[in-house]
Amino acid sequence: MNYWLLKTEPGSFSIRDLAGGPEQTTPWDGVRNYQARNMMRDAMKMGDQVLFYHSVTDPGVVGVAEVVREGYPDHTAWEEGSRYYDARSTPEKPLWFMVDIRLVETFEVPLSLKFLRTVPELASMELLRKGSRLSVQPVRAHEFEVIRALAHESDLGR
Repeated sequence: MNYWLLKTEPGSFSIRDLAGGPEQTTPWDGVRNYQARNMMRDAMKMGDQVLFYHSVTDPGVVGVAEVVREGYPDHTAWEEGSRYYDARSTPEKPLWFMVDIRLVETFEVPLSLKFLRTVPELASMELLRKGSRLSVQPVRAHEFEVIRALAHESDLGR
């Protein structure tokens, strides 16, 4: 099993939107970075666990999701009215890919970026690396477990 972090701006799509969606599932579309695309197309597998991260306003990890459909062409690149439209991508030669994720849990208290930076076990996490901006990032198993354990601690004074 692999572990990932997916970033989203809560004003565009939040964990509440995921929770309110059909079967609490959504396609993770609109990713327009080649490195992130390659991870979604080639490396993300059914059952992989995902840290759901709200960026921009109060950045932090807000829950966990699971990959329920492996990489497939992102059709929003073909829709001329879509904000993700890309004329270079066609159904015959798709350029962009997406996965489907399903909500596993929403954290009672988000784990803020500021707080995560204070956790020694997470010091080498990609998210905390200076200049790291990818919206799809690999997460090491121990990092995932540390974050999940922190989210379930009873003393949530963050």
